[in-house]
Amino acid sequence: MSDDEKQIRILIERWAAAVHIGDLTGVLSDHAPDIVMFDVPPPNEGVRGIDAYRDVWPGFFEWQSQGAMFDIVSLEVAAAGDVAFAYALLLCGTAEDFATDPAKRLRLTLGLRKQNGRWVVVHEHHSFPDFSIES
Repeated sequence: MSDDEKQIRILIERWAAAVHIGDLTGVLSDHAPDIVMFDVPPPNEGVRGIDAYRDVWPGFFEWQSQGAMFDIVSLEVAAAGDVAFAYALLLCGTAEDFATDPAKRLRLTLGLRKQNGRWVVVHEHHSFPDFSIES
């Protein structure tokens, strides 16, 4: 694993820990001002910019404070030059969610850019599989 990949792994683990404890400052700390995020809940067109990104977290923290978990299960990172991407699976849900569907995982994909020697998240995408689609 390269030094850049190690730095990015630490950044993502620190971000996930901040999400887990509801630390908004920590959640925002390594995100670019022009962040684009596509999330599970609307808006369907995503959120653009750090202010819009900041605004989505209080509702999530409120839901999470009722007993939900947010923990990384697996994480892969690839970096080359000044760009990188990472993808992960996370436990994100309540005990009831996992009693109903023990395999439930949140999928996370991140795009990162190295700016002034520092990695920042420029794209973030969260999703759950949609099992309602029939073949």
